[in-house]
Amino acid sequence: MTARRRLLILTASMGAGHDGVAAELAGRLEAEGAEVEVIDVLRLLPMRLGAVLRGWYRWTVRRAPWLYELIYQVFFVAKRAPSASPVTVLIASRLARLIGRRPPDEVVSVFHVAAQATGWLRRHGRLPAPATVLVTDFAVHRLWTDGGNDRYLCPAPAAVRHITAATGRPAYACAPVVRSAFTVRGRPAGQARARIGAGPDDLLVLVSAGAWGVGHVAGTARLLARSGRYTPVVLCGRDARLRRRLQRAGHGIALGWRDDLPDLMAAAHALVDNAAGLTCEEAFAAGLPVVSYRPIAGHGRDGVLAMARAGVSLHAPDAAALLDALDRLRDERRRALQIARAGALFASPPAQTALITAGGREREARSR
Repeated sequence: MTARRRLLILTASMGAGHDGVAAELAGRLEAEGAEVEVIDVLRLLPMRLGAVLRGWYRWTVRRAPWLYELIYQVFFVAKRAPSASPVTVLIASRLARLIGRRPPDEVVSVFHVAAQATGWLRRHGRLPAPATVLVTDFAVHRLWTDGGNDRYLCPAPAAVRHITAATGRPAYACAPVVRSAFTVRGRPAGQARARIGAGPDDLLVLVSAGAWGVGHVAGTARLLARSGRYTPVVLCGRDARLRRRLQRAGHGIALGWRDDLPDLMAAAHALVDNAAGLTCEEAFAAGLPVVSYRPIAGHGRDGVLAMARAGVSLHAPDAAALLDALDRLRDERRRALQIARAGALFASPPAQTALITAGGREREARSR
């Protein structure tokens, strides 16, 4: 009997995007017969240091974006950036002990610090299994591209050549990893509208604030509501305080964490996003146009610009441009073209296919 292929997926609970990709990928691989374990690398750090780092990152992107921008420029994108940080080495060392107790056939990183850790382990001969990096950002910064890893999978085809040049390793385009529920067409919009208290004639625009309620979404909601043309539906994530503040302001509809996002996307005119993360890819799969506006600092801004250059989203640099973009999407021809451009991302092979196929090649090589 052929042993089940065992894969270890490394994520980090920085918001919900990386964890969402990890969970969906794990489910797909298990459906293909693989044994999968998902590990949050922040939990490998001692003395609750992972929770401290998460809290600090959350505070900087929400309260001190200038500080996050400085850190991003120095550590993420500078050509002469510092080498692996002590945190990365500590994660790598603890990961090596964990892998030693139960060796996987392959390790897949969906977070850049995890990719740094696996690259460090491969270079130092402490990780015998191949290391694959599934890049979840449209803008690929330096921390993703550690040449110690064996290969890269990327949902942004334009980034493939850059990754290969930066790492010397093979890189392949793959379809964005999103739940299949987002690809279902023809969902009835009436029930979703009723659930959130929207009228049948309201032209709904989803405004994403991520899991942490990050960005200037209150101003975006106010702008859309005052236009008289659109009803903003702000996805506040798990930020109850933001939701209460928006409800008091009365600019549109404020929602907390939702499990019916595919239904809401089917009922909406567009998504206004500020981070270029998983929610954008879910909208691409759902056939919902994406307009980026007032992106968060650092990777958010670079991701927004990368998506716009790829033609899969629209970037609005100011309030007038946002309303103009939404107005132009009311033209069915333009709308269909924008949806088709974003939908073309899913023509690339699924990520799990590359991982399972690689396992087949390895088993064949060992049997010779």
